[in-house]
Amino acid sequence: MRVEQQPAFVLHARPYRETSLLVECLTRDHGRIGLVARGVRKERARLQRAQLEPFQRLELDLILKGELATLRTAEAVGVVMRLTGAAGFSGLYLNELVVRLTARQDPNPELFEHYERTLRRLAAGEPLAWTLRRFERDMLESLGYALQLDSNAFDGEPLEATLSYFYDPEAGVIPGRPGDQRAIRGLDLLALRDDEAPDAAGLASLRRMMRHVITFHLGGGELKAWRVLR
Repeated sequence: MRVEQQPAFVLHARPYRETSLLVECLTRDHGRIGLVARGVRKERARLQRAQLEPFQRLELDLILKGELATLRTAEAVGVVMRLTGAAGFSGLYLNELVVRLTARQDPNPELFEHYERTLRRLAAGEPLAWTLRRFERDMLESLGYALQLDSNAFDGEPLEATLSYFYDPEAGVIPGRPGDQRAIRGLDLLALRDDEAPDAAGLASLRRMMRHVITFHLGGGELKAWRVLR
């Protein structure tokens, strides 16, 4: 199948054979795809390696057949989003998260929109911790793993800002105990639900909670980014 002018972002690229690259991309209409960029590592290649950098929106022409697509052309669209330092590392974390949690060729335009919006937030210098928590929340929802943040799974009562809870990836929010390292304030769960940035303590709790949830959906696996942070 020939696909033309498909909006996409490069998630990861690695050498393939002598002169080519094997590239993982997030596309708007076809989800994550693996593609072969033939000959791009040649010195005089028509399509250059630099055209396949992360964080740059592209329009791809490709032939989609079987597990891997073949890249024909790639054209940059709009202004390059320069992510450096902590923002650059955060962008790489997004890329790893998408690669690890999505299946190839599973269309998800909503995830594409969340991803692009998050890159723009990182490029604009918005607070990193809150930007990442928002993306994790929105990505899980787009994959069918939406967080259940409206009520206590134990008794169905609405969450209360003053109480402590624990988030179980299978059941949802259940009562917690103050002082428990895994406990998270109702105030912070409600902030995540309502898209309102919590305080520093709340962000730290949400980070632990989201890592727990993501680990569950990875089947107990771990991201390379987490090991680097340690």
